[in-house]
Amino acid sequence: MALVVEPKKACAVNPLKMSQPLGASYAFLGLESCMPLMHGSQGCTSFGLVLMVRHFREAIPLQTTAMNEVTTILGGLENIEQALLNIRKRNHPQIIAICSTGLTETKGDDVDAYLELIRQRHPELADTALVHVSTPDYVGAFEDGFGRAVTALVRTLATPVTTRKPRQVNLLAGWHLTAGDIGELRDLFAAFGLEAIVLPDVSGSLDGHIPDDWLGTTLGGTPLASIRAMGASALTIAVGEQMRSAAMELEMRAGVPYVLFDRLTGLEPNDSLLRTLSELTGKAVPPRYRRQRSQLLDAMLDAHFFFGNVKVAIAAEPDLLWAMGSFLAEMGAELTVCVTTTRSPLLSRLPTNEVVIGDLEDFERAAQAAGCDLLLTHSHGRQAAQRLGKPLYRIGLPLFDRLGNAHRVSVGYRGTRDLLFDVGNMLIDQTPHHDPGHWPLPPASLAAAARTCGVADAACGCGR
Repeated sequence: MALVVEPKKACAVNPLKMSQPLGASYAFLGLESCMPLMHGSQGCTSFGLVLMVRHFREAIPLQTTAMNEVTTILGGLENIEQALLNIRKRNHPQIIAICSTGLTETKGDDVDAYLELIRQRHPELADTALVHVSTPDYVGAFEDGFGRAVTALVRTLATPVTTRKPRQVNLLAGWHLTAGDIGELRDLFAAFGLEAIVLPDVSGSLDGHIPDDWLGTTLGGTPLASIRAMGASALTIAVGEQMRSAAMELEMRAGVPYVLFDRLTGLEPNDSLLRTLSELTGKAVPPRYRRQRSQLLDAMLDAHFFFGNVKVAIAAEPDLLWAMGSFLAEMGAELTVCVTTTRSPLLSRLPTNEVVIGDLEDFERAAQAAGCDLLLTHSHGRQAAQRLGKPLYRIGLPLFDRLGNAHRVSVGYRGTRDLLFDVGNMLIDQTPHHDPGHWPLPPASLAAAARTCGVADAACGCGR
């Protein structure tokens, strides 16, 4: 059981954490015909906009209420009202999703009351869904904001029904699932004859496609009608601890039962997912997934020699830390350094001694002291990797120095296999090893193989 530690530092150095409003905005970007709106200053929105554009290399629709010193003191009613009217007039979105910031939360703006008053004043907004979520950026982190936003969407838009559609399921996708991950899961559901409503669905809006026509709003994602139809589903599948609150909200509102998977990277969690789908539909697991499972098992056998006793340092949001850390530990790696951004029930269950809620300075110092062999974090950790002379496997968001971020897949049997190969090949590049004719070596010999051939020169001839 890991000890969760929160250092008492005066400030963050090379921050790992991103804010709640940014996480909520990302969730709203997974909706069709939506305009996310940050209720705060222009600077807050500009920072988030730049970060998203650098990661996805796409046009990101994100608006602001542009609060200044005077409007902050007097209250943000007029700014929200003007923003809503301008957005509806220019972009005609189906949904306008509002997230607060530290500025307006400190002031204490009652945004829900503002929205009721604005609807009374402007009946032309009746055809536009308005969703508000409280996301102060002085507490919590990116993952918290994302989870709160999805819960607010369910609470505001999901409609209770009296009939069930036995072939319809809900997928509540945590922020750490890429567009490629969601596509992989949708194909899996379809193989069992199920139709999935994904919330939020970034595979429709941020998968790097070129639209036929330019729109000022999001270019795809979960339609408003689908969100309202989630109450008719037979089951909700939630991926990530961050989605528990939204799944519970949907169960309370519409009576839809849920199953939560804290990760879908690895062998056992995917076995559990396929078992759940088979029991739900009464169908056997399709042969192609049995084949993919066999391929993953073979890949794990091939790769475990290179993962054994490798010291790993990971810095990520809790759900991503749990998914990656648990899988690497199953492969024989040692989770020597774990740094995260916010508290989660998963942290104490990690197979490590300590989890630090900190920044990338904590990450770098601990990795150096422990002599870690591999670093995993987002692109802001590249300087630490250069200084330590260690390989960096980039995970999470932002990844602004790599292409194809939306299409990476690390869930399911196939995604887990590809992740295994990517990390394993990186370890092979960094570790001198014996001539292939002498492999496989037992795990206890890996450390010796990294230093020397391990076989007498006369008997080997590999030159080490």
